[in-house]
Amino acid sequence: MRHSPLIRTGRPVPLVAVAHGSRDPRSALTVARLLAAVRRRRPGLPVLASYLDHAPPSPDRVLRGLQEDAAVVLPLLLTAAYHSKIDIPGVLAGVRTARPRLHMRLAGTLGPHPLLIAALERRLAEAGVPIGDPDTAVVLVAAGSSDPAANATVAGLAHGWRAAGWWNVVPAFASAARPLPADAVASLLAAGAPRVAVASYFLAPGHFADKVHAESLAAGAAVVSDVLGDAPELAEVVLHRYDECLAGAGEAAAV
Repeated sequence: MRHSPLIRTGRPVPLVAVAHGSRDPRSALTVARLLAAVRRRRPGLPVLASYLDHAPPSPDRVLRGLQEDAAVVLPLLLTAAYHSKIDIPGVLAGVRTARPRLHMRLAGTLGPHPLLIAALERRLAEAGVPIGDPDTAVVLVAAGSSDPAANATVAGLAHGWRAAGWWNVVPAFASAARPLPADAVASLLAAGAPRVAVASYFLAPGHFADKVHAESLAAGAAVVSDVLGDAPELAEVVLHRYDECLAGAGEAAAV
C-alpha cells in the first residue's frame, strides 16, 4: 500500500475536526460528544475540535498551535459545498504561510457514506418508526446549499434509500433550495402516503433543526427524528475518513 507522507512511526497524526459552528450552545456540546465517541474508538489518537464560525477555537488557531508537524483536517460537514470547497482550503492556505513545515491533508466530508443512512435509520427507530415501513413515507431534510451539487447529493441519498422498502423517500431543504420540508410533507400526504416521517440530516441541533421540527409537525408529519449527533455510525465515518485520508485516498494535500 502506498503510504502518506503524513504517517509518523509510533505517533498518530492529529485529527483536527472542523465543524460549521453555531451560536446555539447545543451545537458545540454535540460536536464534543461526537469527538469523545471518536476518541473512545481510537485511544491515543489526538482529536481536536475547531469551528469555522460562531464558536472557538478556529481551525487556524488549532493548527498553528499544534506541537506535531502533521495533521489531518477533517470537515464535520455532511455534504461537500462552499465551506469544504472554499472556506476550509482558504484557512489551510493561511496556515501554510504561517507554518510552512506543517504537513496537512484535507479529508473528505462525512457524506455521502452508507453509514449515514444507518445513522438516519437509528434516529428514526428511536422515534418509533420501523425501518423500511411500506406505510411510511420519509422526507430526508438537509440544511440546503447554494451549491447545486450538494443538493443533488442529498437527492441521490433519498433516491437510493427508497430501496429499503419505504412508501417513498424524498429530499427537502431547510434553506437555499426547494422543496421546503413542510411542502414535501404536505405533498406526500396529498399523494396518499399513510404517514410521513421526517429524517433530520443535521449534525447538531440549532436554528434549522428546530425550524424543521416545528414546521414539519405543523404540516402533518407523524414524527421528526433527532439530529445525527453522536450516533455510533457517525463516529465510525469520522475514523473512516481519517484513515482514508492517511492512506492517500482523500482530498489532495493542502497547499
